[in-house]
Amino acid sequence: MTPQQILTRHDRAVARRRPHEISWADAYSHVLPSPGEAPALYDATAADAAEQLAASLLAELTPPWSRWFGLAPACAIADTEEGQAAAFALEGAADILQSQLDRSNFAVEMHQAFLDLVITGTGIMLVEEAPPGEASALRFSAVPVRTAILEEGTTGRLDTVFREARMTTAEVLRRFPFAELPQAMIREGEAEEADPPKHRLIEAIWPDGTGHRYAAVLDAAALKAPLLVAQGRFADGPFIAFRWLKAPGEVYGRGPVVKALPDIRTANRVVELVLKNASIAATGIWQAEDDGVLNPATVQLVPGAIIPKAPGSAGLTPLAAPGNFDVSQLVLNDLRARIRSALLVDRLGTPKDARMTATEVLERSAETARLLGATYGRLQSELLTPLVARSLAILARRGEIPPVLLDQGRVALRYESPLARVQGRADAANTLLFLEAVAKMGEAAASQVDAPAAARWLARTLGAPAEILVPVPSPE
Repeated sequence: MTPQQILTRHDRAVARRRPHEISWADAYSHVLPSPGEAPALYDATAADAAEQLAASLLAELTPPWSRWFGLAPACAIADTEEGQAAAFALEGAADILQSQLDRSNFAVEMHQAFLDLVITGTGIMLVEEAPPGEASALRFSAVPVRTAILEEGTTGRLDTVFREARMTTAEVLRRFPFAELPQAMIREGEAEEADPPKHRLIEAIWPDGTGHRYAAVLDAAALKAPLLVAQGRFADGPFIAFRWLKAPGEVYGRGPVVKALPDIRTANRVVELVLKNASIAATGIWQAEDDGVLNPATVQLVPGAIIPKAPGSAGLTPLAAPGNFDVSQLVLNDLRARIRSALLVDRLGTPKDARMTATEVLERSAETARLLGATYGRLQSELLTPLVARSLAILARRGEIPPVLLDQGRVALRYESPLARVQGRADAANTLLFLEAVAKMGEAAASQVDAPAAARWLARTLGAPAEILVPVPSPE
């Protein structure tokens, strides 16, 4: 794309994003206000529930310091000696990647990205290669969705990212020292001005079929046309954008906080009215007769105060409240219950009665998997797979691991997070039930079952390590 085409495409993407910005700002003001803001917040139910949901997603999808993924050879060679050797090598690569994630800032930044996902419905993670000498080769950054402009590609993923910044000429030269700027702008950057003008800089990353292209375009009044100040190429896109829920025809996702925003606003307003009513009930509303002696401006309602009044006058008398506001508690309890249900606190959180049987635990896990089935499938496609692929590509480029070909069918990515294992446990339970039924049918039926093959299948389904299995000899 030419610099002008990049600017035009960026402006179109900004116009498509603008209708979402109002609901995002409202959601943030009620759930996660900025430190500089002073919103009139009276109810913290939504803020607490959103934080719990983000923490639950981190624990269920990418638990810190725990293996939530695995690498295995393709099924065609998995049970052969060649596949067994490949499995050992892939287990080693997965262990190296896990150690790199543990030493990096992945857990901190992933939690922040999940907060953005819960509030706005869209999260963005930037995966970069750390400079040599750092503890980890990977560096992660949670990019606020309000600072990035996204476009959906032909694959259905948000693979085109624009970022806009305002920079002075000196800042542009420090960021892009090899940029070929006009001499007038260079002299402007070298001059020490108190308030130098700032120019618009657009950075864009988009797929081109074999990788991702990068370009930085400077749009300044001193230029006759937009100027390309930098360009490059990525084998894998560094920005990983993922969504909670997507409506047909929309680009950005919809989060549970935006869905529950009407109840969040109403609960906040009800608590405000309750507090005002409590203030009136505690201090009261008073009326005074103008008897020429009582001066309302000097009256102090404190214990032991003596308030003068004229003989025969009523003095200071309380005004009765017009009614009772007890119904507000019923409304507030209902609103808070709906907010917590919308943010899945009662599904992903710890139950009130911790004395549950094993069957109840399995049923609760199965119900959670059903509720998050569509969301988990989208997160697996848009977040987990690109995240592992990008991290493996960086480690392979650094020489930490051999190249792992995830996109050519030679290596299968296996998910081992707590939420992913729910379906595996269900499949294993069905298989064990079948084996138990076959065993009761006698030796003739039992002879139809290949016990070693069943053991290998159960190992793959339950995520058992490859070294505990006996390799199958390759056919001569």
